[in-house]
Amino acid sequence: MKSFAAPAKHLGDLQPGPMGQLIAASSDVVLILDADGIVRDLALGGSSLDDQGCGDWIGKSWLDSLARDSRPHAESMLRNADAAEPLAWRQLVVRNGNHGDLHLSCAALQLRGSARLRNVGRTVIFGRDLRGMTALQQSVVDAQQENLHDHWKLRDAQSRYRQLFMTVSDAVLIVDAATQKIVEANPAAVQLFGDSVRRLVGANFPAGLDPRSHAEVQSLVAALRTTGRAEDMQAHVAEGGGEVTVSGSVFRQENGVLMVIRLSRVAVQAVAPDRANANNVLLKIVQSAPDGIVVTDINGQIISANEAFVALVQLANEEQVRGESLGRWIGRTGVELSVLISTLRQRGSLRLFPTSLRCEHGLVSNVEISATLVRDSDEAYLGFTIRDVSRRQGGDVRVVKELPHSAGQMSELVGRMPMKDIVGETTDLIEQLCIEAALDLTRDNRAAAAELLGVSRQSLYVKLRRYGLGEAVAESEKQ
Repeated sequence: MKSFAAPAKHLGDLQPGPMGQLIAASSDVVLILDADGIVRDLALGGSSLDDQGCGDWIGKSWLDSLARDSRPHAESMLRNADAAEPLAWRQLVVRNGNHGDLHLSCAALQLRGSARLRNVGRTVIFGRDLRGMTALQQSVVDAQQENLHDHWKLRDAQSRYRQLFMTVSDAVLIVDAATQKIVEANPAAVQLFGDSVRRLVGANFPAGLDPRSHAEVQSLVAALRTTGRAEDMQAHVAEGGGEVTVSGSVFRQENGVLMVIRLSRVAVQAVAPDRANANNVLLKIVQSAPDGIVVTDINGQIISANEAFVALVQLANEEQVRGESLGRWIGRTGVELSVLISTLRQRGSLRLFPTSLRCEHGLVSNVEISATLVRDSDEAYLGFTIRDVSRRQGGDVRVVKELPHSAGQMSELVGRMPMKDIVGETTDLIEQLCIEAALDLTRDNRAAAAELLGVSRQSLYVKLRRYGLGEAVAESEKQ
């Protein structure tokens, strides 16, 4: 701090009033402390602190109003408050009650005078309001953070651009609009032209294209320069590299204009059937299939059926079966369709399920059913393939009898015939097999076979005739 050269000459005749105004004008707030650090008076140099309740500081210890971390600095400032030393400015935080914290830059000056003067031991605190500077600093910090955020956004955009530029399957060239020099080329462009990046970058566009296509390419470049857009065109790569579609766009970078030239290979049209036609063919095949094909809802109500199924149930057209339950014709018992649907819900598909089909005239045929469950959005549909196997089994209903080898085989008969018939058939089959085994063991000696089976000879002869085993025996053999 540099003092006035002749303060007594120029300021010696000032009265207390003008002197107080002079001191008040020197700072935003001026405090006068007594020897005990109590605020005895204050003056405001402007209106910026009018609403901060500074008048409440009078009569209170100034140090007690400071924040804890500011008190050591304030105590050091008061200890060095000697007019002979330069003013030391310290940034202090004042706890200002409901008005919030007040940031001040403060300096202390101890008043000197003769022993008879009452202002001996008084200290003047000059305070400058730092809120404007704090707001400015905060604005700078916010601007720096925003700038940093924009910088990272730019970095991310550049990273995405580089990733897209390097991995896109089409050849892409960045061309200077003024000189038509290739500034940058992606790997797909290098592969298309069969050249290195070093040789391609710096060359004049349309380098790498067949000379016969140069005129049209130059027209595209001219349109991009003048209007910023151009229609796509076809061109040929030099040395038989194939046909490409050339398209372009324009963007500005710094003070220059660049063009993005994209070259996409013209795909060779593969000979493949149209999907819609393929679906139509599949529908025709289903309609004319020799096996019956039926589509129902999840409850077994018929939605659609082909001609073979209509013929199986002896009806005239599909309209007569649509909306009817499939159980009207399928199954030996009323619950068989429910069993089929339950199995499809659990497993999703079913193959070669043996059952019967009743036509409208009451005739019964043996059939095999394969089925599947298909979901479309929130709806579920059932598809049934029904094959007539009556001819395969022949005209004789009682084919070669076999004893079921497991509970699973026995369970297959459930639903196909009543339980009484299943038990009867099984009992007859066991009897027949026992008789045949006894005859084999006794070498067709009927008397010994009857004794081996524990039955009378007359009973054995009756069962032989019943099962058609052996020739009829003479009456004398029965004795």
